Amino acid sequence: MDAQQALAPDVREEDEYAIVFPGQGSQSVGMAGKVLHVYPGAEHWFERANQLLDYDLLDLIERGPVEDLNETEHSQPAIFVASVAWLEALRGKWSEAGRRLSPTVVSGHSMGQITAMFSAGAINFDEALALVKRRGELMREANLRRPGGMASIIGLRDRVLRGLVGEAANDGTIVVANDNCPGQTVVSGDDAPLRRLMRLAEDHGARRVVRLPISIASHSPLMADAQTQFRQAVQTVKWRDPAVPVVSNISGGLMHQREQLVHELSDALTAPVDWQSAVKTMAAQGSTLFVEAGPGDVLSKLVRRISRTSWTFPLSDEDAGLGARDYPDKSDGIPK
Repeated sequence: MDAQQALAPDVREEDEYAIVFPGQGSQSVGMAGKVLHVYPGAEHWFERANQLLDYDLLDLIERGPVEDLNETEHSQPAIFVASVAWLEALRGKWSEAGRRLSPTVVSGHSMGQITAMFSAGAINFDEALALVKRRGELMREANLRRPGGMASIIGLRDRVLRGLVGEAANDGTIVVANDNCPGQTVVSGDDAPLRRLMRLAEDHGARRVVRLPISIASHSPLMADAQTQFRQAVQTVKWRDPAVPVVSNISGGLMHQREQLVHELSDALTAPVDWQSAVKTMAAQGSTLFVEAGPGDVLSKLVRRISRTSWTFPLSDEDAGLGARDYPDKSDGIPK
């Protein structure tokens, strides 16, 4: 797929929409089969990935074991390729219906930013996959030197949670990593303060506290060494200006130039993700529909909490996704 061509303006399209791409944590065994069932033509992306990687990615995704798939150096390439496959499926289905991809903006959550940049034509597939692979390897190496993890805290006021983060920090490094939506925050850091914070959050009435299936402390100071080396990898890529704006998940700003993309990725491993600001920016740009191209529907759920007047179209959803409809009819009551 030529991303520049795929995102070309289409005057036949009336709705303004954003395409968003998930990050690490959305992986699951069998997720490749789901997209290939909907659109078999997307298989070539997995075949190309198998040629570029030193292992059989498609076999790992489809057969597991889940413990291996959840390892950072495997889950990040797996999510990237699966998301690209869903994007291809969307392009193919819409092409059959006489539509072309013409989003107002694109964005990705954490690692999903690289997928978003690929979708906007700013980087080719081979370089993007190599960058994702390198990202995962560097984060794994950083974690071996200083193990950590991440947890989702749901149902605590921001002021209360940040106070608990400060208290747990007495046991080591712990920070707010992702501001996902109202009432849902992800924290990241050393294992001891992370476990303490999870207990404190439960004691203070958090509705849900979940240790994430992520084997590293992303978006925290524990990734400082990995960030330094990843910055060097980012600067070796032949970047192009994106065909459509990419929304920063650090500042929430619009990125139109290649230099902005490089700057975004150069800070992305240690900087927190402000997904709320990113979604608000996309909505302010006129996006009334958010298409989630990737495994799962995590981002769609977050969008509905942030922008309650927006519709969502999670492509992998078996009941409301691309397998059930080519394009969402806003009159039919997509779940909010």
